[in-house]
Amino acid sequence: MTEVFPQAVIANQYIFLSGMPGINPISGKVNSADFEDQTRQCFLNIKTVLEEAGSNMSKIIKTTIFMVTGNDFSIINKIYSEFFPENAPVRSTPQVMPFPAGILISVECIALS
Repeated sequence: MTEVFPQAVIANQYIFLSGMPGINPISGKVNSADFEDQTRQCFLNIKTVLEEAGSNMSKIIKTTIFMVTGNDFSIINKIYSEFFPENAPVRSTPQVMPFPAGILISVECIALS
């Protein structure tokens, strides 16, 4: 039996998204070894899941950004300002051990439904 793990769970008025890597949803693979490209794809993936759940990016209240390297805050800040031009959600950004398959970043979040 194959186990299925959800990308998001809705509980009361909250949507909890599991870690979204910068993977192309069509190919299932990392499109680029570039941190900025992967970061942007993470947030595009989050946007898609939230919209499918009836929410949107402006309803995110908290993100946790897991990144392999600890010196990419300027890139994260740039992408954050693209997706959250006003009222950015709070975030924490722990550095983690390398992910498999060349994944450099994974983002989980909590949003209002």
